[in-house]
Amino acid sequence: MNYSKYTTEKLRARAGRVFRKWIRKRDEGKPCISCPSYNVSDAGHYYSAGHYPALEFDEDNVHSQCRHCNSFLSGNLIEYRKGLLERIGGDRVELLDTKAGYYKRNGYKHDRTNLIQIIEKYKIRKYGKV
Repeated sequence: MNYSKYTTEKLRARAGRVFRKWIRKRDEGKPCISCPSYNVSDAGHYYSAGHYPALEFDEDNVHSQCRHCNSFLSGNLIEYRKGLLERIGGDRVELLDTKAGYYKRNGYKHDRTNLIQIIEKYKIRKYGKV
């Protein structure tokens, strides 16, 4: 696909759609990361995409979540963390925390090349085994 006509913001939006769809497919059949509800429709971020753009497309940072926890409870983060520890284990949660601290201090900005790679990676993976 030719991405030359897309602005960086349009690429980011497209990457977000492809990635969130992949997350929902990966987590199919699992309850909300933050509560026992199986009525999941959102791909919720533990570290918010707005404050931590480097983690916006990090598979360990994003999990299926019910709309209530994600939107009305602002992520229900205390329960989200408990769910993270169960799903990915303490070592990966600790690595996620380390990445968040690093990028919070040093900043991060998406670039076109990175966004195109994300689109292609998750577009291809959606047809294969997750």
